Amino acid sequence: MPLWSRAQQQDFRSRVRGCLLGGAIGDALGAGIEFESLEKIRATHGPAGVTGYVPAYGRRGAVTDDTQMVLFTVDGLIRAHIRRDGGSWHPPTDVHHAYLRWAATQHDWGPDERRGDLGWLGGQEWLYARRAPGQGCLSGLTGPDADRIGTLEAPRNPHSKGCGTVMRAAPFGLLTAWEPGLVFQLAVECSVLTHGHPTGYLSAGALAVIVQAVARGGTLEEGVHLALALLSERPSHEETTAALRAALDAVRAGEPSAERVEQLGEGWVAEEALAIGVYCALVAHDVTSGLLLAVNHSGDSDSTGSICGQLLGALHGETALPPALLAELEGRGTLLELADDFVLELLHGPELHSAEHPTAWAERYPIR
Repeated sequence: MPLWSRAQQQDFRSRVRGCLLGGAIGDALGAGIEFESLEKIRATHGPAGVTGYVPAYGRRGAVTDDTQMVLFTVDGLIRAHIRRDGGSWHPPTDVHHAYLRWAATQHDWGPDERRGDLGWLGGQEWLYARRAPGQGCLSGLTGPDADRIGTLEAPRNPHSKGCGTVMRAAPFGLLTAWEPGLVFQLAVECSVLTHGHPTGYLSAGALAVIVQAVARGGTLEEGVHLALALLSERPSHEETTAALRAALDAVRAGEPSAERVEQLGEGWVAEEALAIGVYCALVAHDVTSGLLLAVNHSGDSDSTGSICGQLLGALHGETALPPALLAELEGRGTLLELADDFVLELLHGPELHSAEHPTAWAERYPIR
């Protein structure tokens, strides 16, 4: 990582925080209406649909598996960077191990102190909650061969393109010092850990590149066009490319509306979730309007809200997030702490791994 000025470091931290918190807010806004039709949403909550959190999983502001998996993605990336300083470097392996720790939260009662690789994130009891996890993510990370790492040559769930690939891909885009092509490739390689259909993993790569573009200070439009250029170099890119182009066409089609969102799909599959999240971020007047547009539709409202929030948070930074929604958000402290740890690792990793400071960081992110 090159030397950054204090202002650049503060800007980066704000965008990382914004991405993680914005995604979680969008996730929580959609959590209570995820499986409802637009007609039912309007009948229950009024013509505008939901305008704030509605109860889900026993509380307001509850997050789902989308935010859970984003957290463990970041945890895996931190450990990958620590491992690199020790001479070993294969980020998909560390992300895979992190996803296995997430999978344990879906069936364990709580942290098991006997498991030495949990780290501080795996010790957060509130994460041990089943929040409608995607079947592809679960099946790819459980069972007798759960330790087998999916690869492009031999992916897990080779016919699955569920949105579980794309809703967790934003953290790869926060590696702003990387070349965009490498960010794209890493998102792809970490998608096939659970989903092997090309449209699924290419949609994840596209989102990661768009997030990186805005986290570097670019526009959403620049990020989308860069993603389209990188997609064009990949086989079987047609569905993902068509979805992104449909999002751009929808921007030019007229006033934003839920009906226009629904023309892009329902979001259960990766390319539709990507298109909806990108469209809503592109037309957003502010973070709140973009998030509400992203969740008020028939389909996977929490995932599309999460993707839109990740994009807007990385674009505008944490101070642009709606305070009232931020205040009620489940896990806000954990999200902030992990975001700051990610920034510390990327900007100051060698200092944290030095012989003078071996204990605290190694306990938080054990490498075994």
